[in-house]
Amino acid sequence: MSTSDQYGEPAPERGGAYTYTGPIRWEYSPELDRDPDPGEIVWTWVAFEENAHAGKDRPVAVVGRADDGRLAALMLSSKEHDGDRDWISIGTGPWDREGRESWVRRDRVLAVHADAVRREGAVLPRTTYDAIVAGMGGHARQGILGRLRRMLNRK
Repeated sequence: MSTSDQYGEPAPERGGAYTYTGPIRWEYSPELDRDPDPGEIVWTWVAFEENAHAGKDRPVAVVGRADDGRLAALMLSSKEHDGDRDWISIGTGPWDREGRESWVRRDRVLAVHADAVRREGAVLPRTTYDAIVAGMGGHARQGILGRLRRMLNRK
């Protein structure tokens, strides 16, 4: 049976990453130490948007943490997304063995428990991480506004 998190989002039965709309604590603290950290590319099972019971194993860029300590992440793709405003190019890196250009999806933030991460892949260069945060635009500001609202006890 599927459960929901505190924001009403369905959690996939098998664990892994799924859509998250809560606030994000943006953080860059990568350490390739077998524990996933913000600022790393990691592999985990990602639920499909249209069906939280189905998905696939894929790389994600960990960009911060959710309020409850889960990792906040963005999906990666090597499929060409030039001109698509929902994707940000992050160039090439050691996370793709074939050296293909990678793209980060900015319109779907994911949450994943650290124990659902299958493996660490690579550290994002700080400049790449900063470009992702800048490219998130309003998505990055939502986390800051959410924290302010909670501090003021407003919804």
